[in-house]
Amino acid sequence: MSAVTDSSNSENRRRVAAIQMVSGHDIAKNLDDAERLLAEAAKQGAKVAVLPENFAVLSTRQMLEHGQHENAPDAPIQTFLKEQAKKLGLWIVGGSLPIASRPDGTRISDRVRASCVVYDDQGQQVARYDKIHLFDAMVEDAHGQYRESDTFEPGEELVVIDTPAGRLGLAICYDLRFPEIFRALRERGAEWITLPSAFTWNTGDAHWHALIRARAIENQLWMVAPGQGGQNSERRRTFGHSLICDPWGKIVSELEEGMGVVSAELDLDQVKTIRTQMPVWEHRRL
Repeated sequence: MSAVTDSSNSENRRRVAAIQMVSGHDIAKNLDDAERLLAEAAKQGAKVAVLPENFAVLSTRQMLEHGQHENAPDAPIQTFLKEQAKKLGLWIVGGSLPIASRPDGTRISDRVRASCVVYDDQGQQVARYDKIHLFDAMVEDAHGQYRESDTFEPGEELVVIDTPAGRLGLAICYDLRFPEIFRALRERGAEWITLPSAFTWNTGDAHWHALIRARAIENQLWMVAPGQGGQNSERRRTFGHSLICDPWGKIVSELEEGMGVVSAELDLDQVKTIRTQMPVWEHRRL
């Protein structure tokens, strides 16, 4: 399935796409699905496409091994992203993938980073954000307990970059529950924020829409939130509902479940207008 919102051409509008996947334990199939969906995003006219969290490697057991592979000069997942960006002439926000090193090149032996790497339309890596908040929680589902900190080392640095669709802030999944990150990204000039995710069905059903709309409204920016959306394994079901939300908190495009692409044109004039008419940033007291 796919969804495209209608809008008129404007210098301050750029189409972006959120890709929803149902990744499993077969990494080759995951990459084949990603390739097909990225091509669909480009066909829809997107200038930037955003993949979900764990789009290539979903299984915790595979993270450490493949994180080491991503340290190599021919890092397979990063090479895939580079080649797709160049082939499609598309900026790609690479969801998240395991990398067993820090941004400064320091190797990690016992854990990996959950890294979101961004490639421009020439296939050049222009940014990397490592997930800061790790999901250690009990959830009433078939999986039960989630302990990302056993496998992942948290990142420390916020990342904001310029893209064809405006100034972009990067966040991943569980970061959504920590509003201070989004305030800091807005402070650094973010006009839109991407949130690649793999929300559990239970937590997504309870909080996904409310939290995304809140972050968009509080910070007066666009939220582009692709997710995993379906039965990923026998014990893991993800919520999906990949969506694009405007700075007023209106969801303009959404896909509930299954693989597909949603896209919309980000209107940066709307960001400026809302921030001018309701200057909450200047009204802060704490």
